[in-house]
Amino acid sequence: MGIYLNPDSSKFEEAVNSAIYIDKTGLLTYTNSVLHTMQKYICISRPRRFGKSIAANMITAYYSRGCDARQLFSKFEIAKSDEFEKHLNQYNTISVNMQEILSRSNDICELIDRFKRLIIRELKGEYPDVDYFDEKDLIECMQDVYAQKKQSFIVIIDEWDCIFREYKEDKEAQEKYLDFLRDLLKDKSYIHLAYMTGILPIKKYGTHSALNMFDEFSMINPGPLARYVGFTEDEVRMLCEQYHMDMTEMKNWYDGYLFENEISIYSPRSVVSCMRFGKIGNYWNQTETFEALRIYIDMNFEGLKDDVLSMIAGKSVPVNIGSFANDMATFHTEDDVLTLLIHLGYVSYDYDSKTVKIPNEEVRSEYVNSVSTSNWGEVSKSLKNSADTLEAIWQNRPAQVAEAIRQAHFETSHIQYNDENALSYTISLALYAARNFYTVYREFASGKGFADLVFLPRKNFPEKPALVVELKWDKSARGALVQIKNKEYCRSLEEYQGNLILVGVNYDKKTKEHECVIEKVQL
Repeated sequence: MGIYLNPDSSKFEEAVNSAIYIDKTGLLTYTNSVLHTMQKYICISRPRRFGKSIAANMITAYYSRGCDARQLFSKFEIAKSDEFEKHLNQYNTISVNMQEILSRSNDICELIDRFKRLIIRELKGEYPDVDYFDEKDLIECMQDVYAQKKQSFIVIIDEWDCIFREYKEDKEAQEKYLDFLRDLLKDKSYIHLAYMTGILPIKKYGTHSALNMFDEFSMINPGPLARYVGFTEDEVRMLCEQYHMDMTEMKNWYDGYLFENEISIYSPRSVVSCMRFGKIGNYWNQTETFEALRIYIDMNFEGLKDDVLSMIAGKSVPVNIGSFANDMATFHTEDDVLTLLIHLGYVSYDYDSKTVKIPNEEVRSEYVNSVSTSNWGEVSKSLKNSADTLEAIWQNRPAQVAEAIRQAHFETSHIQYNDENALSYTISLALYAARNFYTVYREFASGKGFADLVFLPRKNFPEKPALVVELKWDKSARGALVQIKNKEYCRSLEEYQGNLILVGVNYDKKTKEHECVIEKVQL
């Protein structure tokens, strides 16, 4: 048993012993299927705190010759596989967190040298009787072990992309690092599986990729590994039943990453924290300050600001992912920024429509924090004042609400401010704070038609009034209230009898003024 070569299973044991552990050992069925094949190279890219290290530790515990993990895995999905015993703890396994090595290195050359020396030292300790051709050459040493001992290797590199996050502008260092990994892994008979995890996909440079032998599974295309990206809806529902949490609220706050075959993925860090503490909150965001997001959304690309505002208001926007260079420094267009945000988890990608959106309320709050502290004029002010606007509705102060909507009024290249649909996005921004208390529905089916916006109190805030908002364009706010009543939009809201507020909003094209009428009704 070593530190990096054939480590024990203690890291995975910690995950299994935790209060909440979701069985993801089905991933091993896939890795077993590609062992010693042309598909043995796997690169996983996911956002921070999406379980990448837990998966790497699981794979290490399963394959490493440094432990006997039969009992550890016996109660999980992989134990049902016909291949379970065949591959269990049968391989020389090199498992490294590259970020840890980088933190002890002054530059890329020192990192590569340290990596080599650490593994060679343990190889020589494990196989002292091997006739090593060059004891300072890691590749030669691994080849000698493979040839003389008939022992193949599995290489697991967690945080493989740390170089591209720490050395964002150093192209020479990046190329040296990629060339090192290529020389270590590519076309080497001693490698039976190479598994790398990171936030970014594999870096492209020049006319080729040094690591073009890898299959990449990302937030854009997770392929057959989609259900291992985070928690599935069934897994979250099971936890909600166990911890007596509301599934609707969980979906609203932590869902939103939708892949092919309707696989819906939740942020695992957030779900676990929510269950443990018994409270909906912003947990994923605690691992990084909102300033990290602000760096990217403040970039001065045409259309980026407008698209961010549209997404905050609930809209999906188109994106071209093809030009992204897979790093955190090369940005030529707005599309490159949005593509990076996909990989960082700040937007979710729809493969069919080629659009992105903010996945859930937890992430949306991160955008609001970023915009509120940015120099975005009236929009920043409106978001900061949205709690006051909501209070003005509760207290029946229509003039204050109309002024708040005016401040939130914006025009974009994608949503021209010329219809009720565009007005609804402005209202969503002006009333952003309502999301703390309400679930918001756009085009809510009720009575004889569809209400423009309906705000229903979340389970924890039953004392809050339900809100029905009807929008008019170049007509009258009073007419909006008449429409709510005539079309019986409140018919399905009888449970809120005595605690329902109607809001009519109109925008006059000539005067460019917003008008608001508020009425509390008894059903």
